[in-house]
Amino acid sequence: MGGAQLELPSGARPGVCVRRSFRAHAGDQPRRPPGPIPVPGTMKQESAAPNSPPPSQSPTPSAQFPRKDGDPQALWIFGYGSLVWRPDFAYSDSRVGFVRGYSRRFWQGDTFHRGSDKMPGRVVTLLEDHDGCTWGVAYQVQGEQVSKALKYLNVREAVLGGYDTKEVTFYPQDAPDQPLKALAYVATPQNPGYLGPAPEEAIATQILACRGFSGHNLEYLLRLADFMQLCGPQAQDEHLAAIVDAVGTMLPCFCPTEQALALV
Repeated sequence: MGGAQLELPSGARPGVCVRRSFRAHAGDQPRRPPGPIPVPGTMKQESAAPNSPPPSQSPTPSAQFPRKDGDPQALWIFGYGSLVWRPDFAYSDSRVGFVRGYSRRFWQGDTFHRGSDKMPGRVVTLLEDHDGCTWGVAYQVQGEQVSKALKYLNVREAVLGGYDTKEVTFYPQDAPDQPLKALAYVATPQNPGYLGPAPEEAIATQILACRGFSGHNLEYLLRLADFMQLCGPQAQDEHLAAIVDAVGTMLPCFCPTEQALALV
């Protein structure tokens, strides 16, 4: 096949060779959000964040959440899936970091963004896990940005995605001793789109076969994997890595020619 190969950073698992030409056909192109985008400098690779939870005497996380009389004046929103590369709402600040007590899993079905009613795609949710750690991006919205962001995300994540909101404690990569309260969108087993666990190979097969209004399901997987590489070696996600490995093994058979790729 023609086309340049996707070069994996050093330390990446062997066997994953996904061609850039597939990215061009796999879904939407990168779009600049209306607000400032995450600055690569915040994704520091030279200073690893601790792998153990911060000590119990850490400062109380600070954030403002919706009051009874309306929206807050400021709010942090934690993204761990497509929000890490495409928030699509205006925000004042963004920080790369992680939440403790949760693991990321491709257990939520998607019949709109990355799949259809007949062929649901697989997207991520958070699973409560005492030893878990999930990396992502927290966005701060202020003033008029708050209501606009919440209104947009209610449609994107709740109405179309099946997600509920949950308060989490976010630890910025550059200041893990200064945690923040943040709002996260989590798909629980109670929502009708929940697919639950499956072997990574089965998840990879489903991802390769599905696409929705936001693009191909494979694009979703690859962009998330790219983000984790930027976070540095301290950011581990074995579930994600196993699915990427499985895709790398299956892709040559699934899409053997450039002509087949163009049809996806």
